Amino acid sequence: MAAELHVELVAADRNVWSGEATLVVARTTSGDIGVMPGHQPLLGVLESGPVTIRTSEGGTVVAAVHGGFISFADNKLSLLAEIAELADEIDAQRAERALERAQSDDDAAAERRADVRLRAVAGH
Repeated sequence: MAAELHVELVAADRNVWSGEATLVVARTTSGDIGVMPGHQPLLGVLESGPVTIRTSEGGTVVAAVHGGFISFADNKLSLLAEIAELADEIDAQRAERALERAQSDDDAAAERRADVRLRAVAGH
């Protein structure tokens, strides 16, 4: 049996995804990080970006994450996000309209959020 880690992806308002995984890739303030079973304990700050979870069943879960923290110890990985949306939940056309609106309003934060959503959908 392959080594696994237990993953909890939680947003401020809900539990977004939990399950067993073989690899999680996330963006932190120190750069992109890949966490596999047996990784050294870790505590970091999440940057806005896509999170990719390779599930134990061989599938892939992609989420758009906006800020928060990542913590790993004892083969348990917690991603505590301010906002997190699974790629399956994101309406790509709506995100494209939001990106165009943010660009025309010169709203850098909204532009980043829309861009991350579109990257999560594209990576899915």
